[in-house]
Amino acid sequence: MKLLKPSWVSHNGKPIFSLDIHPDGSKFATGGQGEDSGKVVIWNMAPIIREEDEKNEIIPKLLCQMDNHLACVNCVRWSNNGMYLASGGDDKLVMVWKRAALIGPSTVFGSSSKLANVEQWRCLTILRNHTGDVMDVAWSPHDVWLASCSVDNTIVIWNARKFPEIIATLKGHTGLVKGLTWDPVGKYIASQADDHSLKVWRTMDWQLETNITKPFSECGGTTHVLRLSWSPDGQYLVSAHAMNNSGPTAQIIERDGWKTNMDFVGHRKAVTVVKFNPKIFKKKQKNGSTPKPSCPYCCCAVGSKDRSLSVWLTSLKRPLVVIHDLFDKSIMDITWTLNGLGLLVCSMDGTVAFLDFSQDELGDALNEEEKNTIHQNIYGKSLAITMESQLSTTIIENPEMLKYQQDRQGNQNPNAAQGSSAENQTPKLTNVLNGQSLEDIRKNLLKKQVETRTADGRRRITPLCIAQLDTADFSPALFNSVPILPGSSASTQLTPQISSDSNSMGLRPSHEPSTTSPNKTTEDNKDSGAAPVNSIGMKSNLLLTSASKMEPMKALDSRFTERSKATPGVTSVHMTMCITPLDSHRVKDSSSAKEPKGKDETSSDSEDKIMVKSLSMAKRKGEMEGGEVVEKRKKGRPRKDAKMMMPTSQSFPQNPVSTSIGPVEPSRSAAPVVVLKLPTPSIQKSFSTQLGTDAITYLEVENEISVVSGARLSQLKWSREGRDWETLLPSRIMIATGSSDVVAVACEDRTLSVFSACGRRLIPSIMLPAPISALHCSGHFVMVLMASATLSVWDVQKQTALVKNESLNAILSGTDATVNQSLLTQQGIAVVGLSNGKTYCFNSSLETWNLIADKQDSLVQCADFRNCVSSQDALGTMGPLALTQGRNLSAGRLASRLSSAPHLLQQGMTLAFLENQLSSSLILLSAHEYRHWLLIYARFLVNEGYEQRLRELCQDLLGPVHKSTSSTWQPTVLGLRKRDLLTEVMPVIGLNLRFQRLFTEYQDQLELLRLK
Repeated sequence: MKLLKPSWVSHNGKPIFSLDIHPDGSKFATGGQGEDSGKVVIWNMAPIIREEDEKNEIIPKLLCQMDNHLACVNCVRWSNNGMYLASGGDDKLVMVWKRAALIGPSTVFGSSSKLANVEQWRCLTILRNHTGDVMDVAWSPHDVWLASCSVDNTIVIWNARKFPEIIATLKGHTGLVKGLTWDPVGKYIASQADDHSLKVWRTMDWQLETNITKPFSECGGTTHVLRLSWSPDGQYLVSAHAMNNSGPTAQIIERDGWKTNMDFVGHRKAVTVVKFNPKIFKKKQKNGSTPKPSCPYCCCAVGSKDRSLSVWLTSLKRPLVVIHDLFDKSIMDITWTLNGLGLLVCSMDGTVAFLDFSQDELGDALNEEEKNTIHQNIYGKSLAITMESQLSTTIIENPEMLKYQQDRQGNQNPNAAQGSSAENQTPKLTNVLNGQSLEDIRKNLLKKQVETRTADGRRRITPLCIAQLDTADFSPALFNSVPILPGSSASTQLTPQISSDSNSMGLRPSHEPSTTSPNKTTEDNKDSGAAPVNSIGMKSNLLLTSASKMEPMKALDSRFTERSKATPGVTSVHMTMCITPLDSHRVKDSSSAKEPKGKDETSSDSEDKIMVKSLSMAKRKGEMEGGEVVEKRKKGRPRKDAKMMMPTSQSFPQNPVSTSIGPVEPSRSAAPVVVLKLPTPSIQKSFSTQLGTDAITYLEVENEISVVSGARLSQLKWSREGRDWETLLPSRIMIATGSSDVVAVACEDRTLSVFSACGRRLIPSIMLPAPISALHCSGHFVMVLMASATLSVWDVQKQTALVKNESLNAILSGTDATVNQSLLTQQGIAVVGLSNGKTYCFNSSLETWNLIADKQDSLVQCADFRNCVSSQDALGTMGPLALTQGRNLSAGRLASRLSSAPHLLQQGMTLAFLENQLSSSLILLSAHEYRHWLLIYARFLVNEGYEQRLRELCQDLLGPVHKSTSSTWQPTVLGLRKRDLLTEVMPVIGLNLRFQRLFTEYQDQLELLRLK
């Protein structure tokens, strides 16, 4: 054995807390205290192994120094394949490093020019989740997972294939966790903490396998680290800092039954670190002697606070070697070379020692094949095991389960080939976007410089943000840097939601194109196709989420609009289209203030005309001044409140409901007794309304057609597909609307009349307690929103009141918001949207207002359920919930990529969001949407492993198997049979082997019920 203490390996006298030799043996890393930060240094191994290399000036000793950690580094560990280095420190961060192409020797900051980095290592990802110092990190066999433990008493398992995703957080320790080790077979991970316990966790379900406390109960005092180690054959686990008869030991724990009968004794102070040699050895044969069958054994090094090191062979009762007073302070970490003959040790005193053993001393190392044979004999499987194969060794106990597992494997391949389903494309924007590599996109962008000219004729080139090419590893950065071009997979994915909600964007569907829009714009629209409109819709989605979060995307913004030029001069048109609601409001207000409305002009027409006017004005302006005016306007836009974006009148395409509240004027004091909180529509001489989407119904109103003995008569005309009728009313009509079944008319004298589709009066005039603000019909239901901020809903067919003069105070009090949208669903549920972005519905059975949508809700913006949306669901659903939330969901889906929230927080947000969606669709009685969200929710629970919630969900859908009188269980929900829904959920559960017992249990009960 040779012993060497290389003086050149140092952190300038500061402590070295950890070191690790690279798997190929060419270099090693040290971690510890730097000058004023944490320091990770990568050193060359050659000068340590060979003396001539140490003397050779040309051979570099220091390869790279990284000072990125903000505080002391406690642990450095190479991945098993040698590609990555993980480091954890007192700054609560785990950093993963990867070698980058060397641009040239770069000097270490603040050092003399002699200290140059020979290799370039860059931080690939920073893993943030721990709330305290990170004490140890460990890579699992085959680098499937990376585990880190911390003084916050937790162990976090990261998905090493997809940083920074968290697989699990292991909680159970009540003291600082200071050491981790993976079982080489990949079945367990063990951790040791200051709470005098060693815990072994299963990797199958991340639950506690065993908790060992006996050997540690007498331990007094603490050590800086507790680095425990698992033997390479997987049979023994050796802990640090144990006690036996009040003497410090390293406790040996047998895998078989977790027995604690043996230990390594002899150190005078607490054991801080144990490290097994990666090789399994057998006795060296003496020359000429006949080979005796000998038992393979392992080798283990133990370091202690008493500054001494001992090396043990499991075939010997006594240590092979003990070296006393090797250092001035406690030993902190030990690492072996992969060939099993070299050993590096570091200490808190800032020095490093190297021990070189010979084969005569340790024995002959088994090769990989022999090692695998040992594993095969003990565990029935070789060491070559990953997460996938580990799961596949789980015996599938259920034929149905087998079918779903096979389907799952089958499904994984075609998707990878086609990339067809929308959810597959969105999350994986990595290095290719819309069939183009980043490199191509970059080249194309450079070709297509966007030029504009200012009013005085100067050229301006719009800056483009161009992706950094090395971003494959960073998903959040990637999103900021990849241009989303119109028509790309990302923008097309959003089209359904945008189009369904286009009215509220101010792209009001014009029913008579000839009168409502100048020919020029219709032509331009034809040429440019839908893509530019899409990209605008998408852009405003982004802007609506939250201005503060989106600041870095302003650069992205200009690109959306500039790229949407399909024909020269069109951009300005599309841009202003997006802005019109603001303008039309402004124009409308000023017109109503300055001049009374022309008597012959109807409300909806005038609104359309104004919109078109502002469109063409802005267009002309844009042509004169180039694109500059557009840019200026747009900058101001995100700051505008969301309420400005939403015109007061909205026609929802799905229901045969029209919501024309008409232009809003300052409320008139018609009835001085009632405090008017909501605006009332103005009275016009005549106006007309269109209803429905399939068979369009026209309602025409003419007020004061004749005055008979002082009474002013007003006329209502109804026409649909050639059939028409008319009726007279004794007061001026304020609002008229209808559905396929009924027509409702509200008059100035606060009366409400309801007629059938043939013009037959269904009930005598209803006297409203206050002037009307909004009126809706849907099916047989009529909803009235009064200026006194009260709401009533009636079922005209059954002649019952569903909601009776319910006050909006509950939702309006404490806010300065106003009502800017209301609708009635086909099930007769009243929905009210406020200008602060919140939407409520009134539940008549609970008699409560329930919040069903919130534009500012961070849950919506951070919820990330893309991988739970199946290809059929990718298009989203249509229904009252989708109508009220509309563009919000798509915005959330994009924002989730920007959200840097840790996985655990994001998981919680997504869970909360999906549960909100489920309960909202239930309260809106929207069966189709309930089923849609139920399946997404089930997929999320299965993917993330929420067993209790999944069980509760299944139990509710299954109900009692045997009939009982005491049971309150309802067999249907919103007209859907619960057990049918459970049958749809079962294949989803079948995709995760962890839940196979739960799957079998419910599958059997469903079978049983089917046979009944």
